[in-house]
Amino acid sequence: MARETHLGDADVSSSKAKDPDAYGDGDGNKLSLVPLIFLIFFEVAGGPYGAEPAVQSAGPLYALLGFLIFPFVWAIPEALVTAELSTAMPGNGGFVLWADHAFGPLSGSLMGTWKYVSGAINGAAFPALCADYLARVVPAVAGGGPRVATIVTFNVALSFLNYTGLTVVGWTAVGLGLGSLSPFLLMSGIALPKIRPHRWGSVAAEKDWKLFFNTLFWNLNYWDSVSTMAGEVDRPGKTLPKALVSAVSITSLGYLLPLMAATGAINAPPENWGNGFFADAAGMIAGKWLKYWIEVGAVLSSIGLYSATLSSAAFQLLGMAELGLLPRAFAVRAPVFNTPWISIVATSAITLGMSFFSFNNIVAAANFLYSLGMLLEFAAFIWLRIKRPDLSRPYRVPTSLPGAVALCLVPSAFLVFVMAIAGWKVYAISATFTAAGVGVYYLMRFCKARGCLRRGDSVPAPGQ
Repeated sequence: MARETHLGDADVSSSKAKDPDAYGDGDGNKLSLVPLIFLIFFEVAGGPYGAEPAVQSAGPLYALLGFLIFPFVWAIPEALVTAELSTAMPGNGGFVLWADHAFGPLSGSLMGTWKYVSGAINGAAFPALCADYLARVVPAVAGGGPRVATIVTFNVALSFLNYTGLTVVGWTAVGLGLGSLSPFLLMSGIALPKIRPHRWGSVAAEKDWKLFFNTLFWNLNYWDSVSTMAGEVDRPGKTLPKALVSAVSITSLGYLLPLMAATGAINAPPENWGNGFFADAAGMIAGKWLKYWIEVGAVLSSIGLYSATLSSAAFQLLGMAELGLLPRAFAVRAPVFNTPWISIVATSAITLGMSFFSFNNIVAAANFLYSLGMLLEFAAFIWLRIKRPDLSRPYRVPTSLPGAVALCLVPSAFLVFVMAIAGWKVYAISATFTAAGVGVYYLMRFCKARGCLRRGDSVPAPGQ
């Protein structure tokens, strides 16, 4: 039976809610542990590509300290919150479901808007990035019709991959992950006898702290993206926490070890460490063959990043449609592959259109909107601890309420800092998207009240 737009308190108290692992029973198309680890890996990082500006902006010492400390300040708290709430409410939509259940459907709609826009803008960079890397090997791809054709082909091919199902996407991510990480493991091994530890202590003469912190933030966020497809995970109560712990470890080491190897083995000034310098460093350490391998790995990483981002965004739309926050069409699944094909097509079209624009201010706005969403997510985490202490939590962050508040306090302070340093254009763009989110919510209410739209079913309550 169709239900109203958000979960009621009784929904989470059913027998199956107390055993969310039952969601995975008997379904061979559910995501298992290994593919899920690599999907999370690509939703967050995809390898150390893009970490170079941390060295450029502050020098090796601060870059190494940043990637050593920041996972504890940001990545681990976000992953812990994601693990608790995803296992407590293992339905598609993730953070939208949490905000809806904690504060009501308007909050869910705002959360969905902020996170979807942020993710779509983030995903739009990857087709263009892939074309940029291919242009190093095939110069004709650098501009004009060939570049457009490359971006469109990239987008269409990965949209079809997502159409074939999350199991295929997940195991493809495993192969892409191994392919993108392997040259860095090899580089780190070859670099060992050449490392001079004193090089790790050097700093940049002129430090750009804004670039430094933005680099850390950009390379270590989106841990909660996996929550949007929690309903597709086999035994989520057990699988999600294990996958998040594994992905945090792989991602953190995937940044730290190559940085230690490259900054310790070569004597390059910080100003040389622009985007793509890892390939040059590998060439200096081992030869051109490894440089080319890392450039190929960058293409593989772009493919994995886009595919994982598209999956997360599409299942977020599905979850919002099931909650009644979007038209039911976004929850329609393909008859053979059981994937939300309309949501995939819509997200693919949006990111394809954005791929051809230069949008520095919009990217900054994406960070701002993501920060708003994370503040709401932390608030939902704390409020659900207060409001629903009886909620079944197969994984519970091992801390009391004051400890939970402390867990969210430092990352929240960092989010406020990121938002405070934004310019007026970012505020204006973010306000526009926020107003659009409010508008969509009230338009949906109006249409449903007038009978223009069928009421959306919320995420199926366990056991119903």
